[in-house]
Amino acid sequence: MSETTLWTLYDRACEAGRPDGILSDPHSVRICNAIDYDFERHFGEPVGSFAARAAQIDQLLKRWLERHPDGLIVSLGEGLETQAHRVDNGKMRWLTVDLPAVIALREHFLPSSGRLRHVAASVFEPDWINGIKGIEGTEPGPDVFIVVQGLFMYLDPEAVRRLFIRIVDHFPGAEIAFDAIPRWFSQLTQWGVMQTAHYRLPPMPWGINSDEVAACLHSWSSRIAALSVLEYRVPRGWPKLTEDLFRMNPLTKGHLPCLVHAKVRNH
Repeated sequence: MSETTLWTLYDRACEAGRPDGILSDPHSVRICNAIDYDFERHFGEPVGSFAARAAQIDQLLKRWLERHPDGLIVSLGEGLETQAHRVDNGKMRWLTVDLPAVIALREHFLPSSGRLRHVAASVFEPDWINGIKGIEGTEPGPDVFIVVQGLFMYLDPEAVRRLFIRIVDHFPGAEIAFDAIPRWFSQLTQWGVMQTAHYRLPPMPWGINSDEVAACLHSWSSRIAALSVLEYRVPRGWPKLTEDLFRMNPLTKGHLPCLVHAKVRNH
């Protein structure tokens, strides 16, 4: 199991356990408590950044579900994310696509059901896209929302471009949300940086500054109908202070993590 899966789980669970937390996530708390792992030793004091990212995507999905209550949400490489349970309206369908070892773990903690399904596959394999046609009542189109949370930064830049184009080409009218890290942080992880004395951040080859996103994605595809670059903010403490200082400076405000929300043209 990837340690990044545990890191994001730990951050969400700790935030959900706070009386002033920004995320309600009882399933993450339950799973975190059930795993025998020294989270704090490896990852240090959680700052709530992954919880803030998840909460922002939750809001996008809830607003989308108001317009598409029976829609299908496809989440790529989500690990032990419990987003489906946080946004579930009782009608939506959810498809998690992840590697077989991760899906086996999800099945243990978050069993699949008629509406919430798992596909054990690489996101680069075409089977998960073709399999969507086999879900009753679903065709690729405007009733599909693709979530790519915490994945693109771990891929080679060319792999990100290919996967994004594949999604756009196969899902006319769909919406997409993904997060991105800035270039300086991507470079830092490739040089090697320790989160704690016991955990080195994995290399994150793909980084892009928020003010470069629109030009980049439009150069990849002419099928993007609308595009928004959104902030998500660490909730408190010195990381929040640092972020606030970055955002106040016009020279650095584009050098922070961001969320991207795009809508694909219908045809």
